[in-house]
This record gives sequence, structure tokens and C-alpha cells, in this order.
Amino acid sequence: MKLAAALLCLAIPIGAQTQDARQTLIGSLNRLAFQDLEARQQVVAQIHTKAEADKRKAANRQKVLRLIGGLPERQGAVTVKEYGTVPGDGFRVEKIAYQSLPDFWVTADVFVPAQGSGPFPAVVISPGHEPIAKLMDYNYAFGVNMARNGIVVLIWDPMGQGERLQYYDPQMKRSQVGGPTAEHSEANVAALVMGDGIERYMVNDAMRAVDYLTARKDVDGARIGALGCSGGGTVTAYFAALDDRVQVAGSACYINTFTDLLPSRTGVQEAEQSIPHFIEEGLDFPDWIEMVAPKPYAIISTTADMFPLEGARKAYEEAKRIYGIYGAEDRLQWITGPGGHANLGPISPQILAFFTKHLKGSEPNPAWTPERPPDAQALICTPTGQVATSLIGKTIYNIIRERGDAIRTPHLDHAALQREVRSLAGITAQPGSAAPTVASMGSEQRDGYRLETLTMDGVPMLLAIPDGAGKKAAVLVLAADPQETLERSVKSGHVVLAVEPRPWPAGAEPAKASLLGSFNLLALRAFLVGKTLVGMRADDAINALNWLVARPDVDARKISAYGKGPEAVVLLHAAVLDSRIAAVTVDNGLVSYRMIVDTPLHQNASEVLVPGALRQYDLSDLVRGLAPRPVTILNPVDANGAPAAR
Repeated sequence: MKLAAALLCLAIPIGAQTQDARQTLIGSLNRLAFQDLEARQQVVAQIHTKAEADKRKAANRQKVLRLIGGLPERQGAVTVKEYGTVPGDGFRVEKIAYQSLPDFWVTADVFVPAQGSGPFPAVVISPGHEPIAKLMDYNYAFGVNMARNGIVVLIWDPMGQGERLQYYDPQMKRSQVGGPTAEHSEANVAALVMGDGIERYMVNDAMRAVDYLTARKDVDGARIGALGCSGGGTVTAYFAALDDRVQVAGSACYINTFTDLLPSRTGVQEAEQSIPHFIEEGLDFPDWIEMVAPKPYAIISTTADMFPLEGARKAYEEAKRIYGIYGAEDRLQWITGPGGHANLGPISPQILAFFTKHLKGSEPNPAWTPERPPDAQALICTPTGQVATSLIGKTIYNIIRERGDAIRTPHLDHAALQREVRSLAGITAQPGSAAPTVASMGSEQRDGYRLETLTMDGVPMLLAIPDGAGKKAAVLVLAADPQETLERSVKSGHVVLAVEPRPWPAGAEPAKASLLGSFNLLALRAFLVGKTLVGMRADDAINALNWLVARPDVDARKISAYGKGPEAVVLLHAAVLDSRIAAVTVDNGLVSYRMIVDTPLHQNASEVLVPGALRQYDLSDLVRGLAPRPVTILNPVDANGAPAAR
């Protein structure tokens, strides 16, 4: 039973201020973001010379690489399988699959001009978050029209899309986890706990496409472009910023500013679009453009997009000033058109003209013909339509687990463990600091004890005080369903303080996949500013304890703590930092972060995730860090929430 229900059963008012807890928490995270973004604006405003712009560009590139876990090492020629050719009017489509990593296959359609022998310029097109990926009408239309205008085009399937479902069920012939964003998010959780992100693999897929193209005799490796819309606009922005071989870039329906995006209805929505610490480290969308400057760049926006048009305008204005420092304002273009997200049809001729101008030096207004694939099935590369059943290679789970196998989590001394726990989880509360302000919402006398409802900066708490005078031992309870523990402990003579995990009530979250639970997007938002749900809840626990030990009826030498479910992980983090907790009991908690990496599918892991934790500690290290204090582990669970094997 949730605490809200428990309070109702006890006939105690909940308090109106708790009803919008998710939005309240989002608001506080946004304020942290806005502070970092304002500080960034002041830094950017001080850039006035090419040398200063180059210095920031180089520093930001290294910063991004660090935040995503670097890029996989690209070794040797690309291994390619060919699946035939589809003829067209003024072009042909070559169907291929290439390995971006050993045994990690990427399917792609390559549109080749029918006229001339090259070498031609080439464009890598990264599809958006659509299940059919490279077969989207607008992708096909760009492939056809660019090829007719003398440009080779490679359109690839991102992982979790098209022919590259990473969690493919051959019996059901669909993903086990849901759509593209669900596949990305499920894989990203395992990458994040190691300090990586799946964007490192997506960028590598695009880079290996360039490796393939530049090995072709009909491609001019000095004239490579990149284009993508929506999720493809994201990958294109990253790819163009990190690969110097990209000479011309167009990012559609993605470029914005976080100042405009975070409070919008779009907010935070996707795994690879939410790099942990990105905002905290002084980065924003315009930095992707500025890392490419002074090369030609098109920001492509639609007026009714879910990505706010005003944010795109601000990004354009900032980047235009940086391009002006290079004397290259004419190389930055903002292409806008009517309609909603990914409505590129009306502005496709302008996008084509941008690429033909900067890749070929062509005059404006190249020929554009609206096109749709006459037979989309003919463009499928693999015999079964899925890499998983045609090419017995690796999935992203295999790739991430292999990388995880190489990580040897160090056994830190206690001081170092405390430093890493604070830093990685984003914990700021200090044991023994001034007690926070706690407001009473009401009280009621029960059989042998008094029960009070409290709020601590909007965080709901229950306080149970047994009858009788004198100092008493106390129990700190961290659980969404504390009633049973509270009743048992208070009747055994303990003062009990139960703290509800933020946000309370949990509220609704747009469903990406049932496996991700109710906290995935909220966790991604927190990660952007260097916070975690674990860390914020640990802050609440430590602050609540600061208040509890200051009470005259509590014996500060006799405090124990109980954490259940996700709060078991929270309690381990808090207890490592707070020696006033004399004994710890964790119930129904995750055994280890390593399990998230080792398990192909996991449930509700975002709620307990600390990005990069496995580089420094696992949950077992936190248990060891509590020695010699007693720790009781009840009903431990694996990464799927099932009882863990002994």
C-alpha cells in the first residue's frame, strides 16, 4: 500500500502541495538546468576570436567524448555483404549490410547516380525514430533526388529500427520491448551504469558508413555530407561534430535550446538525446553546430514541431555569431517550413539545394521530384527482413556486455568510496548539518502511539511516536509502502520516521515501454544536470535524519534504517555517507548493478540507476563500506525484479 493510501486509511489529510509532485520535481530540475545554461551563455558571450572559438570547439569535443564513454575503435576495412541491386529512373539502389563492430551488422540502402562514373560526393542519411527507418518516404525521396543530382546516398537502419531490432522475438516477429525509443532506452540503461551511452554506438554506425563510402572508387572522400531528421537529426548533430570527414551537415527537427525544450510538452523524451551531465558540463544544442563551424550547416525546422521553433531560432542566432567570427555566416542556413514534426516535404527542395551547393558547387534550384518507394519490400536487404534471423551476429546487449566484462570495478577505501558515491549519485546533503524545516500536516492518537503527517520541503513523511517519556531508539524507513514496518517498529518502542520517495505521488509518464517503468524520462532529465533519483532520495533521507536526531525524544546513538524495493538502493548510498545509521536492513532490493549489464532485459532499472557507478563501485561495495555496522539483506532481487538466486 502506497503512503498516500496509508494516510487516507488513517484519516489524515495528505496536503494539496503533494498532488503535483512530479511537476514540482521537474520544475526544480529545470531551475538547476537554467542556472547552468545561463552560466554557459556568459561563457559563449566572451568568445570573440577564431582562436577562442577553436579552443572551445576542441574542448567541447573532448568533453562530449568523455561523457558518452568515447567512441569504439574502428579497425581496418569494413566487412560488407551485398544483397543485390534495385534499378530506378536515374539511379540504382544497392542493398548492403556492413559491420560497424565485429559481428554487429548495419543494414543500408545505397542510392547511386545512373549517370557518370564519379567520383561523386556522398551523403549519409540517419533515419528518425520510425520503425521502418530507411524505408520512410522522405528518406527515399532524398536518396532518389540526390542520386539524380550526382550524389551517392547511404541510408542506414539505426539499432532497434528497420531490419535491426535488437530485442527481436522470431515467433511474434516484433520487438520484445516495444518501438524504437523503447529499444534505445532498454539498451541505454546498461550502457549508462558503465558510464557510456548508446549514442557512442550510433555515431560509430554512421562513421563506419563513411569508412565504407570512402573505400568505394565512385565516391569522393573529401566531399561527405550528413543529413537526418528527428532522432536522425540527433545522430547527425553528434556525428557531424565528432567526425572531421563530414564537410556538410543538415540536422532537421532536432536543433533547439534546452531553455526552450525542457519546459515544453516535449521535454526529455529519448535515451540518446539525454547525455548525463551534458547541461551540468556547460553544453547546449548550439554547441553541436559550433563544433562543426565553419563548415556548411543547415538547421532545419518546421513551424509546428514539438521541438519549439523559438528554441531553434535562438540556436541559429547564437551559432550565426560564432560563424561570423570565422567569416562564414553564409555557410549557416536556417531552413524553415510549415507543419508538424518531420514534415519535410514542403522544404525538401531547399534542403537538396543546400547540399548540392556545398557538395557540388551547383547553382540554386536543382530538380526535385516528390518520390515514394514503389515497392518498399524490394529495398529490404536481408533475406528474412531482420539481421537477427539472417545474420547470426551480435546485438547491442552483447556489445555492451562485452564492454562491461572488461570493467574491473575497484574496491575503494572508505573515503574514496564516499567521494565517488557523492559525485556519481549527485548527493549534496551533509550528515549533521542544520535540521531542515518540517511542517506538520496533522496528527492522530493511535493504540499505543501518536501518528503525525509531516512535509519536509514538499516531501511527505510519517512520524510514529510510542507513548511514554524518555529517549527512544529510532528507525528511518524508506519505502513506498511503509505501514507494516512502521506499525511493527513503533509497537516495539521505536520512534519511526517514514520518508516517501520523490516524486510523490509518482504521476504519469509517457509510456516508452512497460519494462522501463514510471521513472525513465524523469531519470534522464535528472542525469542532464548531474542528479539522479537515487541521489535526490538519499538527500531526503540524510536531511530527514538531521531532523530526527535533533528531537529530544530520540536517542541518536540508536538509529537503524530500513529500505525496501528501489529505496533499498537509496538506503545503501545514504548509509555509506551517514555513520549515524547504526544498522541497515534492505528488503526486496537489487543485488548489484552488474546484473543490469549481464541481463538482456531488465525492469524499472532507471529508478535505481547511477550513471558510471560500475566504474567505481557496485552495490556490494556499498554493503562492505558499512562494516562493521550490521547489514541485513532480505528477499534480494535480480534486474528483472525476480527473486535472486543464492
